[in-house]
Amino acid sequence: MEILGYFFALIIGLIMGIIGGGGSILGVPIFVYLFDMNALTATTLSLFVVGVASAVGATGNARQGNVDFKTALLFGIPSVFSVIFVRKIILPHLPDPIISIGTFHIEKNLFILVLFAALMLISSIKMIVGNQKIETTNQNPQYPMLVTQGIAVGMITGMIGAGGGFLIVPALVMLLNLEMKKAIGTSMMIISMNSLLGFLSSQKTEINWQFLLIFTSIAVVGMLIGIQLAKKIDGKKLKPIFGWFVLIMGIYIIIKEVFFH
Repeated sequence: MEILGYFFALIIGLIMGIIGGGGSILGVPIFVYLFDMNALTATTLSLFVVGVASAVGATGNARQGNVDFKTALLFGIPSVFSVIFVRKIILPHLPDPIISIGTFHIEKNLFILVLFAALMLISSIKMIVGNQKIETTNQNPQYPMLVTQGIAVGMITGMIGAGGGFLIVPALVMLLNLEMKKAIGTSMMIISMNSLLGFLSSQKTEINWQFLLIFTSIAVVGMLIGIQLAKKIDGKKLKPIFGWFVLIMGIYIIIKEVFFH
């Protein structure tokens, strides 16, 4: 199973490189089901993998002038505070079980995984049907809305260890009239800030650094290969296929955790 896990590390990077995001959604299920980790540890490690891979992607985009640093800070600062608040205050103080009525219990592990699966379903639908062109509003930049979105994305990243690119990119295009390439590059920088600071602020758990660095390195190699493949493969065609895979994975997690736990 571990060999399969490392293979999927490569897939995470390939998907991120080819379609500019999305692959990170596989991190948590891989750690839970292929490396037998609990959900909280999986979200912590996922933050590190997503953060490093996104930083590599953001660096490449910055060299091509596709990162708006002012916007990254405007969106990223409230988002980072939100991530840190969730990782340091909310998650460590969630009771376990979260709900207990008679013999009915909802454990913290189950809660995080079902929440993550729900995000997978939303993300998959965006990838399957979301190829419509995102239009700019041609209005003045809506900074209050941008800050609100930043806080919301930070809550999601902090809670389940996902980057939230499918929320960030449309927000940057529609609220600030950013062109798509610059929105994707700026999104990667925001995700890297959120994820790495979220990882550093997480409750200290015993981390197998050798394993984490090998897994992350494979994902980064996959991303670099994916960036080269993106010049030959149309990411828009691959995106719905990956979306269906994520949809099936999300349904599998919900069925397994709710009915066979």
